[in-house]
Amino acid sequence: MSIEYPLLVLLGAFLTFYLAKHSRFDGIRASSSLSIIAYLIFSALNLNPDLYAIIFFGGTFIGMSAPHRFGIYTVASSSVLFSILFEFLVPKLDGYGGALGISAFLSVCICHTCILLGAPRSKKPPPVQ
Repeated sequence: MSIEYPLLVLLGAFLTFYLAKHSRFDGIRASSSLSIIAYLIFSALNLNPDLYAIIFFGGTFIGMSAPHRFGIYTVASSSVLFSILFEFLVPKLDGYGGALGISAFLSVCICHTCILLGAPRSKKPPPVQ
């Protein structure tokens, strides 16, 4: 796994996490608009837009997940876990769609389970206005 995967996932997760808190956006609008913009940027720079946009899009799944429950450390942990799971699940599953959904679900579920079992919670960022 290269360093690009976790960086793209972190970027997608945090941009979605903060944009979804804006009054004109919710999680779905933030995810879809950021994913389209990311694809256009990757296409313009000839940086394997299909793969990188998919990884970025998977990161936006993390950013949409329970923004009122998760803080920045939990989002970061889920993002790194997502990139690892995605790398190992792509060869096992048929296509990227299944690997995206399963990786995002498992990474958020594992981090949430750790919180329920007593892991320290991250501080929630102040609301963006």
